[in-house]
Amino acid sequence: MANLLMIESWLQSTGLMLPPLLRDGGHHYVLVTRDPDLYRLPDGEPHPVLALADEVVVAETNDAAALVAAARAVAARRGVDGVLTTCDYYLPAVALVAEELGLPGAPADVLHTATRKHLVRHVLAAKGVPDVPYAVASTWAQAHKAAADLGYPLVVKPVDMNSGTGVRKVHDEAGLAVAFAEATAPERNTRDQPLERLALLERVLEGPEYSVESVTRDGVTRVLGITAKSVAEPGVEAGSGFVESGHLFPAPLPAGERAVIEEHVVAVLDAVGLTHGISHTEVRVTAAGPRLIELNPRQGGGYIFELVRLVTGFNPLQVLVDLALGREPVPGPSVAASAAVTFLLPPTDGVVREVLGAERLAADDRVVGYETPSAGREVRPGDNNERIGHVLVADPMGQDAKTWADELAAGLDVRIDTMAAIR
Repeated sequence: MANLLMIESWLQSTGLMLPPLLRDGGHHYVLVTRDPDLYRLPDGEPHPVLALADEVVVAETNDAAALVAAARAVAARRGVDGVLTTCDYYLPAVALVAEELGLPGAPADVLHTATRKHLVRHVLAAKGVPDVPYAVASTWAQAHKAAADLGYPLVVKPVDMNSGTGVRKVHDEAGLAVAFAEATAPERNTRDQPLERLALLERVLEGPEYSVESVTRDGVTRVLGITAKSVAEPGVEAGSGFVESGHLFPAPLPAGERAVIEEHVVAVLDAVGLTHGISHTEVRVTAAGPRLIELNPRQGGGYIFELVRLVTGFNPLQVLVDLALGREPVPGPSVAASAAVTFLLPPTDGVVREVLGAERLAADDRVVGYETPSAGREVRPGDNNERIGHVLVADPMGQDAKTWADELAAGLDVRIDTMAAIR
């Protein structure tokens, strides 16, 4: 049994599952948040992050000095054995507090770099790790020149957002103008933290996409496995974006190709200096070899953490807790040979009228979990935050999980009234 400090949290997915995991493990945690009212469910009831906390401390988590002071006060009053979060935006803050309290964690400056896409690119270039041609722009003139140098098509993204927010594939100057404005216009993220308002321009990578789920402790990285990712490719219209439409674990790869991907990711983590923590590193395998899409120094979202648990026995959320406490992660039992999730994506802007066929999911033994949108929900195509449901499937004996998940999701009839029809 340990006392943990939780600095903010996501509201969905990992944010819902970590609090009961801590409780069931006999641990206690203090939630430090700038706004307890954020942690409410749609019906107004307390979110598990709030409901299962032993104590809630209100502090300005976006201010380093105030946060460290609050953490020191908690540590003096009841002791703190580890610091963690599920929210990307507070990973550098967790590292800083762990440093200040003398607890396990990655160096705070490393987490600052790892959560800013352009700084990761700079480090890889400095260390000679093969990477994609890129440029960083703070003004339209810089973006225009960079695009001319790199050539179209390009991927444009903000340097410090998550979940695919503002990531756009552009084919011409008109598309670049839209994407640059979208990447640099927001002044603050959803947690009211100031953004750098920089656009990262990258040459488009061609090839299948994967993510590598890893654990690093004492500078040694252990790869838990590779996830095959299905991506809904954007069209050619200006401002079109990428949305992950499904995941399969483990990826069906030959041993040699798997080893090359793993070696590249370990080289990326070493270059950045990530010596402690769980990571979810996205790559594309191009004709020239694996190339980084993004480094995420946290567990994979989009239910990848659950796929990994089902197949390997390593629960990435439990690994997160173990690493925060300085413990060697140990796997539990595995229950599947393959596991997959397929997401429901809205084809257009509108409002959900009804969903037909969900009752078949509840009766299907292959289904581990699912979610469908409720009637009246407004939906729109966009980034990964705009997915409207999912079907998660496990195959105990073989490699059919992805086929099953896709078939089951396709069997759902999500009826949407378009905005035009509503008006």
